[in-house]
Amino acid sequence: MAHFEKANSINEWMDQRLAVNTLKKVMQTEYWIPKNINFLWAMGMVLAATFGILLVSGIFLLMYYKPDVNMAFDSVNYTIMTEVGYGWLWRHIHGVAASLVFLVIYIHMFTGIYYGSYKKGRELIWLSGMLLFVTFSAEAFSGYMLPWGQMSYWAGMVITNLFSAGSLELYGLVEWIRGDYVPGDAFLTRFFMLHVLLLPLAIIGLIVLHFGTLRIPHVNNQDGEEFDFAEAAKLYKEGKVKESKVIPFSPVFLSKDVFVLGVYFILFFYLVFFHFEFAMDPVNFDPADGLKTPPHIYPEWYFLWSYEILRPFPKDPGLVAFGIAQVIFLMLPFLDRSPNVAPASRRGLFNVWFWIMLLDMLVLTVMGKLPPQGIWNTIGLVAALVFFALWIALPIITKSEKKL
Repeated sequence: MAHFEKANSINEWMDQRLAVNTLKKVMQTEYWIPKNINFLWAMGMVLAATFGILLVSGIFLLMYYKPDVNMAFDSVNYTIMTEVGYGWLWRHIHGVAASLVFLVIYIHMFTGIYYGSYKKGRELIWLSGMLLFVTFSAEAFSGYMLPWGQMSYWAGMVITNLFSAGSLELYGLVEWIRGDYVPGDAFLTRFFMLHVLLLPLAIIGLIVLHFGTLRIPHVNNQDGEEFDFAEAAKLYKEGKVKESKVIPFSPVFLSKDVFVLGVYFILFFYLVFFHFEFAMDPVNFDPADGLKTPPHIYPEWYFLWSYEILRPFPKDPGLVAFGIAQVIFLMLPFLDRSPNVAPASRRGLFNVWFWIMLLDMLVLTVMGKLPPQGIWNTIGLVAALVFFALWIALPIITKSEKKL
């Protein structure tokens, strides 16, 4: 009894100074969620949990990593993997989480596209989410540099060369980014600083922004149904409806999130212990050597689709195509001209557009891993052209869509 009284007194003390009870109501018990949503809406929580794992595992790796070109490779592949107790485990966790976080992002992103979660007052939810995607991409790229293996070095060389802007030959900008003519010590320490400090802070800030934009207009639902949340919540609390259309975020919807997280972590730790190699390129287990170019340079799987858009075209058109591909998803709320907020399955031609886009990105991803030669190059070029054709067609097919 004394324990509960003490807890209540602490809660009152905190509430007087930080309004914790009000915050709890706004963010949890009186934050209402549509009842008719499926497990795909839990991907945001899965993403936040995976980012938390990346932060914790990254802190442990940071204790032994050396951001120096002469020591970085050995600090990762020898010190952490063999000398530090359970260092191998933390590296496997970090590597698998870095890969799975993009799988979750893509699922989350295409769920939003399929159910129209970017429309009718929810544009900022989509825009903040896409900014998160861009920041996660920068975080992943900077982290890929740190082991200082062969693919780290040459991927860094290729990606930073993109800033020369093709025929503009802005090599001064490239050297400014690298801190040298080629990737070296300054390059590594700069990307180390970005990876462990600036980009994680940006991600945390964008997560807060994303949740804030989500909190105001409320989340979408799998039927695209719009209703008055305040009125529905009032009827639910007063017991005037037999079956409510809304549920409180905590504890009802949160329990669903926890269940999905449990299933996800079974997959996560299965990969950590038994199939971690999928997240670690074998070429990157060779030390960086600026005099020995790998026969085929490619990024991690989650960048392959945009990399394949770059490759089939000549230098300048390829850079333009690559740049457009990086920002085009940001424009989705403005290119989709349909008035309907509904699942793609009910939107006629948009449903066809969605599934072709998903299939095309899978083809681009597969082609990006293969050498750019023969039939693979032709398939990659066709897939890249289809990608842009789909975005050009989107305003046309959605503008002609009949109101449901």
